[in-house]
Amino acid sequence: MAEKEFRHMVRVAGSDLIGTKKVDYGLTKIKGIGLRMAGAICKAAKINRDKKVGHLTEKESETLGKTVEALQEKGLPSWMYNRKRDYSTGKDIHVISSDLLMGLRDDLNRLRKIRSYRGIRHERGLPTRGQRTRTGFRGGTTVGVSRKKMRDIQRAAKRAEKK
Repeated sequence: MAEKEFRHMVRVAGSDLIGTKKVDYGLTKIKGIGLRMAGAICKAAKINRDKKVGHLTEKESETLGKTVEALQEKGLPSWMYNRKRDYSTGKDIHVISSDLLMGLRDDLNRLRKIRSYRGIRHERGLPTRGQRTRTGFRGGTTVGVSRKKMRDIQRAAKRAEKK
């Protein structure tokens, strides 16, 4: 009987969760929710976090979705939110999925527009937090020629001269 009720994919807050995972690990597949926040969501929704996502009832999955959508009303501490002192509202909020991506894009565009140091570094694809650039952050192939490669080229040239 339990096999009939098992769902392999469960839709929560606009994301598909894998039914074979535990609820707290399944919630981490939603962008913007980590393991610690997933545990807090399970506790606020009063759902056993060791239960598999596929064994959740319709009512439990709806409760979970409503809890994820309304994290601010659940009385979680502000240090758990991923957007403290939001630029537009000034409040501590927690955003997920597409809202998180749009907020990040808006922040980067604002930094570029005001020509801040961080915005310029983002534009150029360079590190923004003081990391060194002499050895790291080089895109593409390595700079310079390795000795082994040079030796192979010279040997191939000598063979071509002999023929």
